Amino acid sequence: MSDPLELDTDVLVIGGGPAGTWAALRARRQGAEVVLVDKGYCGTSGATAPAGTGVWYVAPDPALRAKAKAGREALGGFLADHHWMDRVLEQTWENMNLLGTEGRYPFPIDPETGLPVRTGVQGPEYMRRMRAWIRRAGVRILDHSPALELLVDEDGVVRGAAGHQRQEDRDYTITAGAVVLASGGCAFLSRALGTNVDTGDGALMAAEVGARFSGMEFSNAYGIVPAGSTITKTAYYSYATFFHADGRVLEGAGSTAGRSVIARTLLTEPVYAQLDRADSDVQAKMRLGQPNFFLQFDRRGIDPFTDRFEVDLLAEGTVRGTGGIDVLGDDCSTTVPGLYAAGDAATRERICGGFTGGGSHNAAWAMSSGTWAGEGAARFARDQRHTVAAPEVRRTGTVGLRPTSRPVLDAAAVVAAAQAELIPYEKNYLRDGARLRPALGELENLWTALASGLGGSSGDERIRARQAAAITAVGRWMYHSTLARTETRGMSKRADYPDQDPGQHRHVLTGGLGTVWTGTREATSTPASSAPAPALRAAS
Repeated sequence: MSDPLELDTDVLVIGGGPAGTWAALRARRQGAEVVLVDKGYCGTSGATAPAGTGVWYVAPDPALRAKAKAGREALGGFLADHHWMDRVLEQTWENMNLLGTEGRYPFPIDPETGLPVRTGVQGPEYMRRMRAWIRRAGVRILDHSPALELLVDEDGVVRGAAGHQRQEDRDYTITAGAVVLASGGCAFLSRALGTNVDTGDGALMAAEVGARFSGMEFSNAYGIVPAGSTITKTAYYSYATFFHADGRVLEGAGSTAGRSVIARTLLTEPVYAQLDRADSDVQAKMRLGQPNFFLQFDRRGIDPFTDRFEVDLLAEGTVRGTGGIDVLGDDCSTTVPGLYAAGDAATRERICGGFTGGGSHNAAWAMSSGTWAGEGAARFARDQRHTVAAPEVRRTGTVGLRPTSRPVLDAAAVVAAAQAELIPYEKNYLRDGARLRPALGELENLWTALASGLGGSSGDERIRARQAAAITAVGRWMYHSTLARTETRGMSKRADYPDQDPGQHRHVLTGGLGTVWTGTREATSTPASSAPAPALRAAS
């Protein structure tokens, strides 16, 4: 192993997807020195980079924006917040326009109006442009350099992170005035396209310094894929008819309201689909918008518009769900000073409530929350640098890094054990307390075992151990939150509590490592900017 790398900066951004790159860019515009570390290669890693996505980009017309906000409120259980939705719509409008001018993104031109069409982006080109943009701005990028733990000073203020550079095979320590966690969500290593870097690492690091989470019960997203595929472009299946194995139409199946019908059927037989509801004009637009979706069919000699093909469901967890690190102020600050959260690492309940907004809302949230977190972290770092001498810091990593006894567990075996409780449809998607409680019990037992016996000596072993620990931790917060919400709301549908309960119009909060806690916060439409952490009401 090479000698360790030691750096000092104003703002450290963990994660190189859209949220992380926007955070880095906006922190630089505040005059901060910025280092960005990415688990993969910034510009190609993460869920956005390999595919196209719509963007929640709505012209600043009050009627249009009111309609945009109303579109998903009922689906989300009326937990979204108009204050945050308004801010995201405005910031997304600004950022997409900047992307086209300063970011040099080649938006297509509407032949009728002559204006650029900015309602979506092609992920590979978008992230290529974002990497180039932040490099021009002076951001230092460390690729293939996953962060493993946060650093805090004697007052508990987050002061940087430590990790490992894979290609150089060396550890690094980066002290900073503030940290933005933009590390993505957690898809449980389900193989969904672009999500193998999304293993909940940022959530684990945040919990170790005392951060809390919100909406973790809304983390049971499953995407429709052709059997054996990784490409979860569920929106395209709104044009599909679904079939039983014997050719009968699967009544009630669909890409939104009918996905549970598909899941239940898959427990006993294969399910097939055909995109037979798309006319020739829609077909052409679909091929243009998502070419990689069709590549898999073309290689196998299948025309998805005229041929039936077998489908499956892949877990997307908090990548497509809405749960994540709770944010307090308008600057996406967390309950821990010096720590900011953005993108899929943060809760998206603010704009989606309890039901995924799909790619468009997540894309808008990533660039907006990244903007606010980057600017907030830069301001915090500047204030700290002016008033506080260089602090002594300590490392905060625990499970997977510093086992309490001799490491005996294999990280791959831990991941497989966690996946067995988190991926099956009958446990995580078709939810019932009678199945959830035993699954949670298995995760609790697994956590006890890995807390004492999971670790590693090499850099790669420690990275894999932390991933295994993070996946297990996310699963525990998710199931504790699900059991605390004794109703059906948003995407958390309970067979044992099938109705929505007006008395539970609130957010479920959670946190903790050795012992997981849950609490609630009443839903509100206009939270005060930068308000202190609200008091919790015990839920379990």
